[in-house]
Amino acid sequence: MAVQRIVADLHSASMAEATAFYTGVLGLRIVMDLGWIVTLADPERPEVQLSLMAEDATAPVVPVISVEVADVDASYRAARAAGAEIVHDLTDEPWGVRRFFVRDPSGHVLNILAHSKA
Repeated sequence: MAVQRIVADLHSASMAEATAFYTGVLGLRIVMDLGWIVTLADPERPEVQLSLMAEDATAPVVPVISVEVADVDASYRAARAAGAEIVHDLTDEPWGVRRFFVRDPSGHVLNILAHSKA
């Protein structure tokens, strides 16, 4: 269950204002914009990312972080075996990821994902 990357997800009531803040103050650049989620990255180090979310397109809550893993199915099985609360079931999403949401012991919701192999 190798972790590939971890991206902070911030809920935003004003995507335009939040995007302007992070691009203007930190110099981040937009690398993905689906309307409901905007992902920003450092132009010099694209692996340094932050996502802003007004909502989630298919899940009931905005997660606090997104964790990309090498094997999302194995992570899902491990979460279920641990008795963790699955907030959003394992799903192949139309934007090219396979993911699920799980609640950690402190109540934080994590988006566990892998990019679909195309």
